[in-house]
Amino acid sequence: MSDVLVTEQNGRVRTLRLNRPEKKNALSDELAWAIVTAVEDAAHDDDTWVIAITGTDDAFCAGLDLSPGRDHATPLSAQDALLDDISWVGRFPLVLRELCDKPIVAGINGVAVGAGLSLAMAADIRIVAHSARLMAGYTRIGGSPDGGLSWTLPQAIGYEQAMRFMLENRTVEGAEAVSLGMAGEVVEDADLSKRLADYCAQIAKWSPVTTRLAKRVIGKSSGLPDLEAHVRFELASIRRAFQSKDGEEARKAFFEKRAPVFEGH
Repeated sequence: MSDVLVTEQNGRVRTLRLNRPEKKNALSDELAWAIVTAVEDAAHDDDTWVIAITGTDDAFCAGLDLSPGRDHATPLSAQDALLDDISWVGRFPLVLRELCDKPIVAGINGVAVGAGLSLAMAADIRIVAHSARLMAGYTRIGGSPDGGLSWTLPQAIGYEQAMRFMLENRTVEGAEAVSLGMAGEVVEDADLSKRLADYCAQIAKWSPVTTRLAKRVIGKSSGLPDLEAHVRFELASIRRAFQSKDGEEARKAFFEKRAPVFEGH
């Protein structure tokens, strides 16, 4: 596995640690595909019963890496790349929720923004550090939610709270995230790593047959009839948003650190 993602096996628990601390663990193509591949690998490893995902240093994941010259490395062959139309963005919910029927626990140790928040919300269970900051951020760059967030967020916190969170461009910290339902537990920052390990080890004491079947049936009861179709609709929507003149203005204003001027087209 690339060093942008550190994989650790401790007994029955496999921990995936995003490791681009100089970029607040922002998602390059290399890192994003590494996460998808690592979850797929763990899903097919009978010796791994629980998967943990967390970040390095003071960030979980700052979202998509928007810096110039970012890498575009992918594990796809030329043929697969030509046929692929959902990329890693659409695979986050598909792989974490549908392909992998093993429990996935996100340890949100710091900032989780945009696609980084989508990654965290695609996990089954979330433990959040007290000072962690969760924000969607799509309105600031003229986009709509992706990475399955338009499904996972209202599923977790309800329709109106999800709308408020998105449209108000809110930032919430650990305790508020738990009160909203975005995470199930808040811990002190210094305790996050140990609590994540202890919790995953606790879950791994149960039979993997039991936990995998539990995820399957709970997923069926709370999932979409066709998650892949929803992901495709999500991607079509954000592409349309980004192609608009308002979308262009939003991103220009974001980088110029000024208020955008929207005209509705």
